[in-house]
Amino acid sequence: MDKKIDKYLTDQQAYFESQATRSVRFRKEKLKLLRDMLKDNEDRLNAAINADFKKSEFDTFTNELALLYLDIDEAIAKLRNWSRRKRVNTNVINFPAKSFIYPDPLGSTLIIGAWNYPFQLSFAPVIAAMAAGCTMTLKPSEVPSNTSSVIAELVEDYFDPAYFQVVEGGVEETTALLKLKWDKIFFTGSVPVGKIVYQAAAENLVPVTLELGGKSPAIITKDANLDLAVRRIVWGKFLNAGQTCIAPDYVAVAKEIKEDFIQRLINRIAEMNYATDKGNYVQIINDKNVQRLEKLIQEDQVVYGGNVDKEHRHIEPTVMDNVTFEDEIMEDEIFGPILPVITFEHLTPLLAKIKEKPSPLSCYLFTKKRSVKDQVISELRFGGGAINDTIMHITNSKLPFGGVGDSGIGNYHGKAGFDAFTHYKSVLDKATWLDPDFKYPPYTKKKMKWVRWLLRI
Repeated sequence: MDKKIDKYLTDQQAYFESQATRSVRFRKEKLKLLRDMLKDNEDRLNAAINADFKKSEFDTFTNELALLYLDIDEAIAKLRNWSRRKRVNTNVINFPAKSFIYPDPLGSTLIIGAWNYPFQLSFAPVIAAMAAGCTMTLKPSEVPSNTSSVIAELVEDYFDPAYFQVVEGGVEETTALLKLKWDKIFFTGSVPVGKIVYQAAAENLVPVTLELGGKSPAIITKDANLDLAVRRIVWGKFLNAGQTCIAPDYVAVAKEIKEDFIQRLINRIAEMNYATDKGNYVQIINDKNVQRLEKLIQEDQVVYGGNVDKEHRHIEPTVMDNVTFEDEIMEDEIFGPILPVITFEHLTPLLAKIKEKPSPLSCYLFTKKRSVKDQVISELRFGGGAINDTIMHITNSKLPFGGVGDSGIGNYHGKAGFDAFTHYKSVLDKATWLDPDFKYPPYTKKKMKWVRWLLRI
């Protein structure tokens, strides 16, 4: 297997070295081809993801495909500007000269996708790499086997494998891929696997982008618009049955409004009537995760839901009250439809407890007070987030998306995605008609005086 995988990289390196990917015209053509591939095969994509998740056509379009189409269209529209040489100011010590920054594609890239949004989290970094002028090897998650298969089949049908290919498989194939010296590795997944990827990349000094996760809080202060907070938290938490890396992992609500909040929360969940046959809910991805999530549900803390249907991999939207930071459910990211509720009296001690945990990928704050917004944003480290909303920050391509600390390294989406697969090459273009001798020996006091004057030191 190793020899076969070695050939994947050597073929891509040869394709990249042919200079074919560097022209803006080529990149735009391939981005349009990718869009055509997705649009022409939406029925196949919908059928595959439904077989894995019982995911509806509406959710597949809004949560996955639409985001990809928007990414592609933006890249096509802005690619010429993104890839253009930029002139910058030249300092006086280099006079006469011009200074430029050249966006340069990194080269042959490995992209490892995640299972929870298998289309969006596989192809979004591909779009960024394609726009930057790289070649790509995509390793989709093997967990949703139907989506992995359809991704591999479509890419093989539409693209030259020396330019863009898909490698299916599990741990063995991923391990073999990580042994190779790529020019860039982009990984989306869990923190434990992210550490493995990072260690493997370090062996070959390969730059990485790691999109991981963490326990993203939703903080609700007593002055918040409670109806709005409930609507947006319920939507964000139970989207994709909670299997979303930026879902609100838990809610911290002010003591004064806790009972009111929980009652409105329960009413809203019941009103939504979540079910796979209604197209607004999905299955848990596999039996292993059903068992993991079931163990987190503590009956004495459940105020809504809690039912588990192992046969159909269905876990009812569940709310747990009277949870503390010391409870088991607060140890790791939940990644499922269980919402713990923590009560706080004062904001500053709450933020201190949150800061004891690894930095989350997202943070959501519901408040009307500017002072509270400023305090939370300045005190907490998190990848990104929203005030008075959940999840929607991911839809603005002008907001770089990524984590900090344990929740990830690097950013993407929009221009940030182009940057993730680009090296910015700095070039000083010096004139030949003048060559002051300040820097050349012999060194004299007069030269020192002139150097100090030039440097203003």
